[in-house]
Parts: sequence; C-alpha cells; structure tokens
Amino acid sequence: MTASGLSSLTAFRNRVRTTTLAVPGVFNAFSARLVERAGFEAAYISGAGISAARALPDIGLLTMTEMAMETKQIAQAVDIPVFVDADTGYGEIHQVYRAVREFALVGAAGIQLEDQATTKRCGHLPGKVLIEKAAMCRKIAAAVEAKRDRDFLVIARTDARANEGLAGAIDRAKAYRAAGADAVFPEALESAEEFAQFAAALRDPTLILIANMTEWGKTPYLSVKDFAQLGYHLVLFPMTLFRMAARVMEEALQELVSQGTQRNLLERMQARQTLYEILRYQAYDEFEKRLHERQVSHEHERRE
Repeated sequence: MTASGLSSLTAFRNRVRTTTLAVPGVFNAFSARLVERAGFEAAYISGAGISAARALPDIGLLTMTEMAMETKQIAQAVDIPVFVDADTGYGEIHQVYRAVREFALVGAAGIQLEDQATTKRCGHLPGKVLIEKAAMCRKIAAAVEAKRDRDFLVIARTDARANEGLAGAIDRAKAYRAAGADAVFPEALESAEEFAQFAAALRDPTLILIANMTEWGKTPYLSVKDFAQLGYHLVLFPMTLFRMAARVMEEALQELVSQGTQRNLLERMQARQTLYEILRYQAYDEFEKRLHERQVSHEHERRE
C-alpha cells in the first residue's frame, strides 16, 4: 500500500492518467534494480531481452514457465511495477487465462498480449502473420476474466500496421478495447502522424496508450515529450539497456584480447562500492548483526 492507502497498482494507474512515463526494458533482476535506482517508475520485462540474454531469437521460443521464473526474480528485486511481455499468450484462451494467474502470482503488474500467430517474429521485421481479430478478442477476454486485481493491466498489442495498414491497426485496437483491454499498444507505426491518428481514433479517458521505441526499427526516434504531446501514457524502450550492455561487453573483450589486461577499462567500470550498494550488501550485514545481537542477548538472559 502507498502512503495514501492505495495499492501500488491503483496508484500507478492514477499516475499514468496525468503524465507520460518512460519504461525501460529489463532482462534480469540486476537491470531492473538499475532502472529503479535511476528513478524510473516502472519496468518492462522484454521478451526480446529475455530471449537475447539466453542467446535465443525473439520468435516465441520462451515458455510461460521460463518467463514466470524470470518475472519472479525481477519483481522480487524491485518495488516498482513490472509489466511482462507474454508474446502470444502461450496458446489459446486456457493458456492465456493461466498465464495471467501465474504472472500475477509471481508479482507482475500486468501482461502484454500480441495478435501475431504463435510462430511470431520481432514486431519490426517483415513476414508477420496475424491471428483473426475475433481470436485475439477471445484471448483478451480470457485475460480479463483471469484478473484477481482490477488494476492488473491487460495490454493488447497489435502488429496490424504492417499487414492491414493503419486503418487495420485502429480497427483491431478498438475491438481489443471493447474486449476489455486496459491498454493498447500499436507496434511499428512509421511516423508521428500515424501515432497522432491512432491516438485520436481511440479517445477514451480510461484507456492507456503505449508506444514502443526500439532501435533500428520502423518507428522514428520520438522522445517521451513527443509522445506526451501525441496523447500516449507509457513509452517502452525494450532493448536499449540490453544493446548498450552488449556493446560495452564487446568492447571490454576486445581490450582483453588486444591488451591482456583490464587496466585501461577501470575508469569505465562500475565501481565495486556502487555494485555493493545496488546489491544491498549493507542490509544483509545489518540483518546478520541483528540476529547475532539477539542471540547474545538471549544467551545472557538465560545465564541470569
């Protein structure tokens, strides 16, 4: 509960009605802790990021169990809400229902479902195949039915822009909202004007609009401020942290190969003390100290 007595999910939903938030994608508990430490108010568990961290492409290879395990570790590491990319929902309506229950149980604040076929592809690549609009609406209805907390977000992503044009994406998004989606997410729009048209077509004071800002995709590099002006509430940066981390690791490895020492990398590294602060070493030390002092006190009382 927050200081005002609201649940954290309720407080978050109220917050996004009045502002536009950047939501970085995370790929493990440590990256989520960094996001929270930097002051962000939410994190997005990217399917692409989790897949890449396992040296897998983002084509629907992760199981629900694998994503739930990752989500549990991430949610336990932070106090901010975390939202999960559940791809196509791991099957049909029964699998979607179970996915919502499982992800909520391990601490997720919401789940994202997309309207691609099970053999999905990255949203900015060609060759995507969509399921029928009615089939996606059934999945959304199943997800809504599975909710135990009304503020748990069911996020509907549509990849229809590539196959059915902007009009098709808008038509699907309206249907997904009618089916009960709390938020809609148009993937791979190609201009600020398209984002503006999409938002205008889905005017709804209780609907959360989400934009996705991946790198080297079809969407131009718009800022959070740009999206605020366009009427969007959350702006995802799903792979930014992963790509930065991967590039720095490559550079460090090249230095080790060429120089045989990390000496020249020290100034670019995260300091040992900073790492300890992020990992909360002091809290563990204090816990151990309290237990020791309590034990000593009890032993002293027994002797008396």
